[in-house]
Formats: sequence, C-alpha cells, structure tokens
Amino acid sequence: MKVEFYVLSSATPEGRLRAACQLATKAWKAGLPVFLRGSDEAQCTALDQLLWSFRPESFIPHNLHEEDSQAPVVIGLDQAPTQAGGVLLNLHPQLSPHLAQFSRVIEIVNQEPALLAQCRDSFRQYRQLGHDPQRVEL
Repeated sequence: MKVEFYVLSSATPEGRLRAACQLATKAWKAGLPVFLRGSDEAQCTALDQLLWSFRPESFIPHNLHEEDSQAPVVIGLDQAPTQAGGVLLNLHPQLSPHLAQFSRVIEIVNQEPALLAQCRDSFRQYRQLGHDPQRVEL
C-alpha cells in the first residue's frame, strides 16, 4: 500500500476540502474507486455539496456511503469500502480501520497547528505498521 501526505501551504479548512475534491476527481478519472473519509457527518455533508459545485463544467459521480456504497466516489466515516484496491482520501484525524482494503492512502494536511501535530502522529503510526509514508508538497 502506498501512503502519501499531501501538504497544503494554506491553513484553511476550505482549502483542504477543495484539495480532497480535486484528488477524488483525479483518482476517479484514472478509473480507481475512491473512498473520501470525512472527520464527521458535517464534513461529509460539506464534501458531498462541494463535489456538486467545485467544478461546474464536469460531474463527479459520488454519494454518501449510506445512500450508495457502490458509487465511484463514496463519502463516509468508518465504513468499510465496498470496492477493494481503491484510493482512500483521509480527512479523519485517525487512521482508517480498513487500511488493508486500499491500494493507496492519501492524508491531506494543511498548516493548521493542531492538524499538523495530529498528522505527525499518523505519519509515525503508518511507519509502525510497516509503511513508508511519503510527503508531497502541493
């Protein structure tokens, strides 16, 4: 499994959500199933709404896990993905309980101090699990 931490230069929550939508679009266009994991129900709803509007010229087929767990882009929390081997875009503060079901995990980090500290912990946890997480500057 490939693990990457995509590091944004901004500290805004909105920038983090937009980056998640852009990465979800890129993975979907590459033919990969995408699980977009929010930090809570409110963030999942915000991601659902943003995917409808952030690229007006194109449609990204997506749905909340409880509404359609087979959608090309699924938004959820701790549910198991219904399609193995896809991409996990993780906005949740903790590692997914279903890591083994993904071929790639992307953690999206911004410059908000509490989030940076949490992501450093996650980076160490991935290493302890035997992964070699990579840092990608955006």
